[in-house]
Amino acid sequence: MTGAPPPGPPADDGRAADGPPPADNGPAAPAIGRGGRRRDQAVTLGWLVAIWLLLWGDLSWGNLLGGILVGGAVLLFFPLPPVTFGGRLRPGALLVLAVTFVGELVSASVHVAAIAVRPGYRPRGAIIAVPLRIRTDLNLALTAELISLVPGTLILEVDRDRGALYVHVLDVRSPEDLTDSRERVLAVERRIVRAVGSPQEVRQLTAEPDDRRTNP
Repeated sequence: MTGAPPPGPPADDGRAADGPPPADNGPAAPAIGRGGRRRDQAVTLGWLVAIWLLLWGDLSWGNLLGGILVGGAVLLFFPLPPVTFGGRLRPGALLVLAVTFVGELVSASVHVAAIAVRPGYRPRGAIIAVPLRIRTDLNLALTAELISLVPGTLILEVDRDRGALYVHVLDVRSPEDLTDSRERVLAVERRIVRAVGSPQEVRQLTAEPDDRRTNP
């Protein structure tokens, strides 16, 4: 009587023997190469030198050299965090973003002007927190800039850890106005991501549940 053949090696089903497969955190953020970092630093230094010359109001070799030294010291002792751009420029979405922004700018300007000339009317303001769905530094900065440029809204604080914007809005009459203000901020973010965001960010924006927009 022959014995059973010895068992062979266990089949490899792609899982680790001592636990579940590691979680997939998605693609890694794009890294900035040495050349890209130097380019960003050179651009920042150029802006710092330009601001230095404008503050002095005199274009001279001494002021230019002083601006380079001061700007270099600022970049050396107060380095800015790197902002990676892994997005994709989409001309059609950029056009929609620009046209919509101009329309909102004109509409908000007319609204604020009407409030200013209305006799005896005291508009109420409110501060709302709007957590963004894409929490990158670039998206926070672009959304905050566009919101601040529209009359009647002002960014008071940017919470980088939560990815939230604290916005002061003018002429709030009801809770529905607060909801509409949050919707406008998220609509600006949505147009920005569709215009310059990465494919992964666009998919994340589409998959985000709608109830998060009104329940920050």
